[in-house]
Amino acid sequence: MHPDLGLVRELQDLDHRIAELTREISYLPKHIAEIESKLESHKKKLEVDRASLTANQKERKRLEDDIKVVDGKISRLRDQMNEAKTNEQYRAFQHEIEFGQAEIRKIEDKILDYMAEAETLDQNVKSAETALKQEMAEVEKEKKAAEQRTAADRAELAQGEARRAAAAQGVTPKTLHIYERIRKSRGGVAVSVARDGRCMACNVILRLHFYQKVRSNDEVLTCEVCGRILFYLPPEEAPKEVVDCRLQSAEPLP
Repeated sequence: MHPDLGLVRELQDLDHRIAELTREISYLPKHIAEIESKLESHKKKLEVDRASLTANQKERKRLEDDIKVVDGKISRLRDQMNEAKTNEQYRAFQHEIEFGQAEIRKIEDKILDYMAEAETLDQNVKSAETALKQEMAEVEKEKKAAEQRTAADRAELAQGEARRAAAAQGVTPKTLHIYERIRKSRGGVAVSVARDGRCMACNVILRLHFYQKVRSNDEVLTCEVCGRILFYLPPEEAPKEVVDCRLQSAEPLP
């Protein structure tokens, strides 16, 4: 086998892994930001519920104070009613007392409504506090895992880039130029398996004479359609994942 073929295959594998690691390193902070944003929205919702519960309690307290004021007024009216000189004065005081009692009943109805609302709000707050506590623990767990994964990815990336640099140094400049040009123009896939008379990347049937030359693996040849560097592996020697990778990147005829 031509030495460049083995090296560009190694470059291809390293470039795929480097791209995966780079994407993952870039994705993890975004993922953490997303879950932290979700957590922050739940915190704000909890604060709104707490504020609603506090406002409810304040309004009930205000209404209870209103009842005390009306009660005091009724008490004074009763004292005045006992000192009434005429029936007309007595009935007037009695009417005001009844009006005050009706007002108290209305206030008490409002208090009952606020109490029912407060019960729901209190349940919501307690449930939200429990859920938030669990979510915060999960977020911290995910953040720690992401930090550890990022550190591991960065270490592997550094090793991969060092291995790539070493492999690239061994490739002849002409072949390396072809490889880099094709990799940039073909979505990162610059090397393709040739099998069954086809380029497995673009799925085009190769000319018989050309395919025979590819099968020898004695020189660096490129697909006449997609331009990728071709190498031949007999089906029994080709790892399944390599074959599948080439098939998944197959392109239609131009």
